[in-house]
Amino acid sequence: MKRAVQLLLLALLAGCSTAPLRGTGDLGVVVERAAGRIMLVETTRRTAIGRVDGLGDLSHASVVFSRDARYAYVFGRDGGLTKVDLLGARIERRVIQSGNAIGGAISQDGRLVAAANYTPGGIRIFDAGTLELLSEVPTGAKVVGIADAPGNRFVFSLFEAGEIWIVDASDPKNPSTTRLAAVGKQPYDGFVTPDGRHYIAGLYGEDGLALVDLWHPERGARRVLQGYGRGEEPLPVFKMPHLRGWAAAGRYLFLPAIGRHEVLVLDRVSWTEAARIPLRGQPVFAVAQPGGRRVWINFALPHNDAVQVVDVDAMKVVKELRPGRAVLHLEFTPRGEQAWISSRDDDAVAVYDTATYAELARLSAEKPSGIFLTSRAAMTGF
Repeated sequence: MKRAVQLLLLALLAGCSTAPLRGTGDLGVVVERAAGRIMLVETTRRTAIGRVDGLGDLSHASVVFSRDARYAYVFGRDGGLTKVDLLGARIERRVIQSGNAIGGAISQDGRLVAAANYTPGGIRIFDAGTLELLSEVPTGAKVVGIADAPGNRFVFSLFEAGEIWIVDASDPKNPSTTRLAAVGKQPYDGFVTPDGRHYIAGLYGEDGLALVDLWHPERGARRVLQGYGRGEEPLPVFKMPHLRGWAAAGRYLFLPAIGRHEVLVLDRVSWTEAARIPLRGQPVFAVAQPGGRRVWINFALPHNDAVQVVDVDAMKVVKELRPGRAVLHLEFTPRGEQAWISSRDDDAVAVYDTATYAELARLSAEKPSGIFLTSRAAMTGF
């Protein structure tokens, strides 16, 4: 009888020590790049719930998520690829896959992770479960603007070569490549539209963008917004703008203009310029709030303490916020009721109510940069 009571007590104690079950739909990570770690956050109560160290050089880190949103794949600048268990707050696996990496993507079916490299160039494709290297695609040039596309494809640009490559990884050990040459001078970033049909690369070496219809890659790339700065003297570029599918609001794409104090509005039906919206400085990110009514924009020096909000219907700035010094990134919760904004020099992440613009919370973080929420797991191009 005494032995039975002891076993019962042990079982009860074990049950008390078990972490409560929870989902991952309201989780995310904030990159603390100076510390080489990520901070785990939850957006329901707007709190930090843990940290994971040992992630290497995160000076230009990016993150994608497994299809079940349990695991984060962290791409470090030092070539590190780390699989992090969000529920366990621990590193599941880690490999150093190159000397200098610039990001990555996860395939449509969630089985593959591709890392994009500056050194030695090319992409490497890994098994998402084990991080076993399955294949690599040499390019002879820096890879930029990698994104996933339907059909287990990865699309990216080559900065020096002025090309866009489409890699079909349906057979991940023997991927096939479609090369589109002469797309423009120095493509610096790119994105796949939310519907998965088009890939757009921004051009640093000339005014304009390169557009590829992924339904018909045989048609090559066409130029859009060509010569948008014609007749004007460009300003020095203090920070390269970024492009991603989050710039899509309804039928429009909001694209930062390189070296200019404006955002360009591209009509996704006619692929022509719809508007230009003047801003207080050089835009870095233009992020559409879910629902598409507003676009939030941050800036390069010397205006990097501000965020401006553009009303899509009115095509003008309607609000300016000052979240802190050196705003580097912003991310919305899935339904758009909160905006999370990192302020590197204030060591803080500010959370705003998007309806009232009131600050809801301010989390301490060491030199925060990228903010990545698990809702990306269900989005093409993220």
